[in-house]
Amino acid sequence: MNDLEKAVSKRRTFAIISHPDAGKTTITEQLLLLGGVIRSAGTVKGKKTGQFATSDWMAIEKQRGISVTSSVMQFDYADKRVNILDTPGHEDFSEDTYRTLMAVDAAVMVIDSAKGIEPQTKKLFKVVKQRGIPIFTFMNKLDRDGREPLDLIAELEDLLSIEGYAMNWPIGMGKDLRGLYDRAQKRIELYRPTDEAHRFLPLDPETGQLTEASDLTEESIYQQTLDDVDLLSEAGNSFDLEKIKTGDQTPVFFGSALTNFGVETFLQSFLEMAPAPSTHEINDDSETLSPVDKHFSGFVFKIQANMNPNHRDRIAFIRICSGEFDKGMDVQLTRTGKKLRLNNATEFMSDERENVEKAVAGDIVGLYDTGNFQIGDSIYTGKNPIKFAPLPQFTPELFMRVTAKNVMKQKSFHKGMQQLVQEGAIQLYKTYTTEDYILGAVGQLQFEVFQFRMKNEYNSEVIMTPIGSRTARWIDPEQLDENMSSSRNLLVKDLKGEPLFLFENAFAERWFQDKYPDVKLTAKL
Repeated sequence: MNDLEKAVSKRRTFAIISHPDAGKTTITEQLLLLGGVIRSAGTVKGKKTGQFATSDWMAIEKQRGISVTSSVMQFDYADKRVNILDTPGHEDFSEDTYRTLMAVDAAVMVIDSAKGIEPQTKKLFKVVKQRGIPIFTFMNKLDRDGREPLDLIAELEDLLSIEGYAMNWPIGMGKDLRGLYDRAQKRIELYRPTDEAHRFLPLDPETGQLTEASDLTEESIYQQTLDDVDLLSEAGNSFDLEKIKTGDQTPVFFGSALTNFGVETFLQSFLEMAPAPSTHEINDDSETLSPVDKHFSGFVFKIQANMNPNHRDRIAFIRICSGEFDKGMDVQLTRTGKKLRLNNATEFMSDERENVEKAVAGDIVGLYDTGNFQIGDSIYTGKNPIKFAPLPQFTPELFMRVTAKNVMKQKSFHKGMQQLVQEGAIQLYKTYTTEDYILGAVGQLQFEVFQFRMKNEYNSEVIMTPIGSRTARWIDPEQLDENMSSSRNLLVKDLKGEPLFLFENAFAERWFQDKYPDVKLTAKL
């Protein structure tokens, strides 16, 4: 095994997904704590204490206590290089999450044990399932009263159509929480032991019983746990690593991220089971690319403006898919054929960053961008062009007219508009003749974040006038007659200058089609 193969084999790159408030950002903090990259875990509740979660770096995230951007964090643990991508939980930012899921090799699904599977979790899970990558489940908030563990596993299997295998099992819950029965490691992990040396109690591998005396054996909760574990062994799914690798079985871990209970056990097991970077399909799926190919390649899955507001920078996030990155290397940009020199690249600890000299397949690096990159771009070295599969995009459903409040600040207004739109969370259109700005988004929160960032990052207050929910349909320029436009089907153009109509409702679209039966409308982006 050469040096590149060794380095790639140590990479573990995964995204954390969940419904809002399930504890995704909190478990990320605890993983970073275990990795030794932070000294204390801040939580989203930190907005009252001034101690914010490491992955919530944007001002509006700290103010509201929510995650609205994907954050990238990296650390070493147990001889592995771990790349965590913390994703937005809020459904209005699903598109950012969907793209992030294209850049990882596994996913961790965090579920609130009191609420079970929630709509956003189900939606994101489908994307992960389509990719066929391993999915690991962490049933969180065990320190609170929640639903019966057996019910949670049953719901997981029923709603998500995936086998669940419980790696550990709760001994009590809420105020009665005593510990975890660790089926995989054959031990019991005690909840909040006074002596760290007695945190784990060994189990007999044959009988599954404690090998040393403990007050726990006298408690009815413990006896109930033994009964549940017997039931799981008799009637539950068998552990199948091959099914885990294809995303057909999910290892289920119980714990409490807030109290850092069960998190380290989860991380250790995850690193053993999760895959190293694997092959990618390229060039319209006609070829496969090995991560240990000698030529460097990667794709842009995210662009973020103003991670450092003092420098007004733009960072393009690159998932390295093959070979090795070297500072100062020359690459080709597939879309334009342009040659670029990668002098300035960073690795991330959320908004903290370090210059990176080398990185390999599986790593995420940030490239300082002066406007060369777009989301979905492929870059490569070598003679043969490489193009990765296109990233998912959503057609906007809500639209707003946007103007600058202060006409004397047009320069910062236009700069902010262009830079924030390039991040891909919000779409920009212009009215066809007057070129007034119209923004399109999947959800209302995207507009609020946009307005907040324009004011705080570009010193440009904007006036946003709703034009409501609309259906976007593109039209062939050769079929276009500007007289087709009306208040019910507003004619605009996208960033590429291609014309489209924003229909007021389905009736307006049908009326248009009846009036112009030969005109072809498409829902493309």
